[in-house]
Amino acid sequence: MALFRLINLASILAACVNAKWIVPGARWLDTDGNIFNAHAGGLCVDRDSGRFYWFGEYKVEGQVEGGGISVYSSDDLATWESHGLALEPIEGHSYISPHNRIQRPKVIYSEETGQYHMWWHADDDNYSLLLQGLATSDNIAGPYKFVDATSPLGNWSQDFGAFTDFKTGRSYALYSNGDTVEGRDVYLSRFNENATAVEEVTYRFPKYDFEAPTILQTERSYYALMSHKTGYRPNNVVAMRADSLEGPWSQPFFVAPAYTRTFSTQSGFSWRIDGTRKTTYLYMGDQWDMNSLWESRNVWLPIEIDEREGSLEVVWHDIYDLDVKTGEWKPIKGKTYISKDVNLAGEAHLQEARFGSENRIATGIYGNDSTITFTVQGQDAEQWVSFYHQNIDDMGFGDQPMGQPDRINGTWQLRRVSSVVVNGDTDNVHTLYQKDTHKGIILSTPLLLPLKKGSNTITVGGLYNGFDYKGADLDRIVVYPPEKAKRSFWDRIVYG
Repeated sequence: MALFRLINLASILAACVNAKWIVPGARWLDTDGNIFNAHAGGLCVDRDSGRFYWFGEYKVEGQVEGGGISVYSSDDLATWESHGLALEPIEGHSYISPHNRIQRPKVIYSEETGQYHMWWHADDDNYSLLLQGLATSDNIAGPYKFVDATSPLGNWSQDFGAFTDFKTGRSYALYSNGDTVEGRDVYLSRFNENATAVEEVTYRFPKYDFEAPTILQTERSYYALMSHKTGYRPNNVVAMRADSLEGPWSQPFFVAPAYTRTFSTQSGFSWRIDGTRKTTYLYMGDQWDMNSLWESRNVWLPIEIDEREGSLEVVWHDIYDLDVKTGEWKPIKGKTYISKDVNLAGEAHLQEARFGSENRIATGIYGNDSTITFTVQGQDAEQWVSFYHQNIDDMGFGDQPMGQPDRINGTWQLRRVSSVVVNGDTDNVHTLYQKDTHKGIILSTPLLLPLKKGSNTITVGGLYNGFDYKGADLDRIVVYPPEKAKRSFWDRIVYG
């Protein structure tokens, strides 16, 4: 028995060494310590090395579009190395100038040309062109050289997606055809053999008024995921299932619990991992921040598919460990601290809430004076802490004209901003962005915080978010163990 325990412990430590955690909605940093800046993107695998490459829209502060396409590479989908811009804007260019829209890039490999082909939604700043752009490169990381911007089969093309059928090897383009009354369709069209142009419409999704399309393929089915057209505001992403790309396709159904607005995300890409032990599917969405697009976050989550039911569900986990070799993943366990047990200051108070932990939620969190303080255990390291909040800006407040999307001509504030102070260190205030939620819906936002060994205090207040200093209502926080190779026995007892 002692030998078995020793071997088991060795295997646990080995698993910890290989752990690569994905934290949806966190501020991701690359290997240089810079923010992971690649939005509405897609994956492609290098033909020679098998390394993952992610291409996405590069956004800079104060600039809505035209930043070009950035590229990152990774062996594990968690640690990312920046390779700069794969497609760089050219001043004065008709299609890729800093004033053009260069959106939703997807890269596919062309066997015929022996090159990597980058496709995207090419447009001007008024969305009057509605074209598909093409650039090519001999190397997956680029630089990519602009080839052309065209109208697919004479049609409009807005949000762009791409998909390669692993059974046939043929690639397909996905695109909505604009926002007009006539442009409420989404097209699934086959590329020609060398992937230089769309040659035939395979299926047209009629009048659903969807965008941000992606397709996921299983052994038996195809699932098309799409977002409703609400701009940068999140909504309930839907999926449709079919036995073949030509259809018939099912009616749309939600991929996440209703009213979560797909965990405040928009669809855009999906990925199948054929592991040695398991096939895993990933939802790769964007958590847009309209107030600061360059701060928008990537939300990548596991997908659970039941072929017998024809169902697909995007599953939320604050943190999960993914092994891209085996295809296995598991959620990381943390220790929960509920708001019912916090210390209250100023006008912060507990309010009855049937959906809250033990029927209570902390509210009235305002500025530096009305705060709540959690007392938590730390492990002398930087640790992820998830803040579970409700932000009911969509209910509106008095006569203020903000935060009322559920009313005629209403607007949406999109976020609250809270201050987080660890152990009273007011010289190092952490900023917590808390996305809007529906009434009675609690979602989480992660922060990486420095916790000392033993007892720590985490104090939450409110920061200015454009109209006041109120933070979102807080239900609980979850403190996760540090991501390191070796964890102590006490770590395993506390965090699992």
